[in-house]
Amino acid sequence: MRALFSLFVFAAVLCAGGHDAPAAMAPEQALARLRAGNTRFVKHKEKHPDISFDRRRSISRDGQHPYAVILGCSDSRVPPELIFDEGLGDLFVIRDAGNVVDDEVLGSIEYAVEHLGVRLVVVLGHEKCGAVSAAVAGGEAHGHIKSVMKAIQPAVDETAGMPGDHVHNCVLANARRVARLIRESEPILKPAVDRKQIQVVAADYDLETFMVEFLDLPAAAGKNALQSALK
Repeated sequence: MRALFSLFVFAAVLCAGGHDAPAAMAPEQALARLRAGNTRFVKHKEKHPDISFDRRRSISRDGQHPYAVILGCSDSRVPPELIFDEGLGDLFVIRDAGNVVDDEVLGSIEYAVEHLGVRLVVVLGHEKCGAVSAAVAGGEAHGHIKSVMKAIQPAVDETAGMPGDHVHNCVLANARRVARLIRESEPILKPAVDRKQIQVVAADYDLETFMVEFLDLPAAAGKNALQSALK
């Protein structure tokens, strides 16, 4: 009962002062918008949208209506709003070392889906991830860092012996695994996935090229979405 009351207070505080939300953006539209923003970032042709004084006033008055959830790493080189060329109120961002998932992360995603109407969830891994590199290297972790290493260890085990760079392979496997855990999470997210209400995808950000690669998507569908967004 106490937990339910806390959740009610949490939702009430975040929703306070908001007006009716606009229609939720379809997953394919949200994905296309992310692709288009990253393309601008790669080409250094950013628009820097939604950062004006009027934008600050409007989201304060009307509430937040983000169109995608980004679960990303805390690495200071990977800020989602910048690499997707978005602004205030556009993305619901959750960040922790290694973009791992726990109950608090799942609860945050559930809030975005149930109360904010977000329909696309992206798990954003990145090249040269320090948390993944540490997990691959092994050794003893101190303090609460142990919990991060433990969360990444299944991806380390999965990619052991694979050809290529172990850290890179583990970054991809970890992003895919976390996306799968989100898709399978009961009692809110799995039913939403099954009803095709939301889409959960894994992605990888390259620190050298600045490009985001969305993993396990049909190549043709991704190309068409990007061309549509850039029109």
